[in-house]
Amino acid sequence: MRISDRRFALYLMTPAALFLAVFVAYPLFRLVADSFFKISPIAGGPRDFVGLQNYVTAFTSEAFTSAGWRTLAYTLVVVTLEFALGLGMALLFTTLGRKSQIWRTVFLYPLMIAPIVAGLLWKFLMIDNFGLIGTLLHQAGILSDPNQIGWLSDPNIVLFSVAIPDIWLTTSFMCLVLFAGLQNIPGDLLEAARLDGARAPALLFRIILPLLRPVIAVALVVRGIDAARAFDTILIQTNGGPQSASETMSLLIYRTMIRFGDPGLASAMGTIYLLAMLAIAFVAVATIWRPGKDN
Repeated sequence: MRISDRRFALYLMTPAALFLAVFVAYPLFRLVADSFFKISPIAGGPRDFVGLQNYVTAFTSEAFTSAGWRTLAYTLVVVTLEFALGLGMALLFTTLGRKSQIWRTVFLYPLMIAPIVAGLLWKFLMIDNFGLIGTLLHQAGILSDPNQIGWLSDPNIVLFSVAIPDIWLTTSFMCLVLFAGLQNIPGDLLEAARLDGARAPALLFRIILPLLRPVIAVALVVRGIDAARAFDTILIQTNGGPQSASETMSLLIYRTMIRFGDPGLASAMGTIYLLAMLAIAFVAVATIWRPGKDN
């Protein structure tokens, strides 16, 4: 029996569609639905409809707004540094050509490490009293005391300290994506610009970055969403402390659900969090990539 190409394509998509329906669509529906209820943390407990009360509680909660601003700051720091470092390394590897094959492989090694392991590693490097970074800076004469900087105990800098493992882990991802985009830029175009007298800054800002716009948009959106939901690296390093100075939105939702036993409020926070990330992703694609506006 011969089947049409369209029906054959539908057969091929059915397993993926079922998987997405069970593991993505249904949990997403439950997340939004639970946000309108006051739910007992005990299985079989009461489930009372409260309308938008959970959303009002979330928006009026100082912990929620503070966690939102910390998540935004964390994401901006991580993505900005990763983009700058990744673009620099991608340009360097492109310039070196085949000579960079071994270095590209070495540079990708951190991407293979589990985030929880990276967080534990950097915790031992930055922890007070016997952290290796403080000891090395003291021996180099930069610090008068190994504990002069409380990397993970100072509320003023702890958010930036816990961002270091994330930057170390995924700068290689940013580099890989941008390096792949650079391979699609015609060499003749760059050579013609050089013959016309264009210097390196002009090549970068007038030719390379505009041509990389779709790649940059995808890389920033993917890494931005991934950084905004950072959880395990922060949990293993500081558990959100000290004084909740490193508590991001993911940690707050986790605490609200598990520690404080309020699934309804946690679902409302998660729904707001999801909508905010979707809005930011849409704006990023519309402003950076600008699909349909470039000839």
